[in-house]
Amino acid sequence: MKNASFSNKQLLPTNLAKARALELPSRAAMLNRTSSALEFWEQHNRLLANAWREWETTENIRLNNIDDILMDPKIRSAVEQSWDDPSNENKVKEMWEEVSPGVFQCQFFDPEHLATLRQYLENCASAAIPMRPPYGIALNRFGAMLDERSEGFLAAPSFQSFYRNLHDRYMRPIARLLFPEIIGFDTQTFGFSIQYQPDMDTSLRLHSDASAATLNVNLNLPDETYLGSEVDFYDPISGKANRLTFKPGVAMLHRGSVAHAAQPITGGKRTNFVLWLYGDRMQLPSRSETGQLITPNERWSKPSENKDKFAPF
Repeated sequence: MKNASFSNKQLLPTNLAKARALELPSRAAMLNRTSSALEFWEQHNRLLANAWREWETTENIRLNNIDDILMDPKIRSAVEQSWDDPSNENKVKEMWEEVSPGVFQCQFFDPEHLATLRQYLENCASAAIPMRPPYGIALNRFGAMLDERSEGFLAAPSFQSFYRNLHDRYMRPIARLLFPEIIGFDTQTFGFSIQYQPDMDTSLRLHSDASAATLNVNLNLPDETYLGSEVDFYDPISGKANRLTFKPGVAMLHRGSVAHAAQPITGGKRTNFVLWLYGDRMQLPSRSETGQLITPNERWSKPSENKDKFAPF
């Protein structure tokens, strides 16, 4: 009887199998945040986290040490020097070109190594573990929530380690350098991925973000071209829009209050990570904030506050 009992336990479905068998809420229910959709994610939150952990182990698919190869060598070196000695921080600041008022651009990821990250994301999309798309964005292969505060997020442990490192080691201290007023309004994180493509997500109307700072990084491979999909940033001085184009691995960093829009894409695909910083309970700096006077050592530090549970969408 003991052997039979052991055999029956072995036949029980794994967390991964259970997650794959779940029936997702409808697309409309998810995008409209119906109570049934929210209950689905809340009910299965732990199961999905365990399924992602099991998937990484059984499929042996991880992002271990990807920071060492994915980051552009120049910015990685400058950031490492700044963490070792914050007085070196101007080396980081000099790498960011202001391409529109309050909008800075830099080669962030190494285009030659983006294939590693993109392959991982493709594997995640094929894992058949339910993920929630960003609200208002059509269901597509790369539309996913990235932050643990979001229900149905990409909970694979190695990805979460990579995601936290992007915010803590890179985005936050750099944003503090460029936008001093966000200090104290940068304790919380948010993020999602999106892929623009014809007949699905084609454009995004003029809007501002519910963030103190936004980092938007293009994940297209060097040979992965697209047509259209330029980003317009509103220039409050001239009253006109400055139209910019993403290149592989390039990041744009701007205040969330800067109005911007994505033009329609007419060919190919554009894949991006969008990362936000804001304060506890979604607090944002006022337009009149000038920023605290803090030392470089304070700038190159992680906030001590715990993560709250407030998500912009």
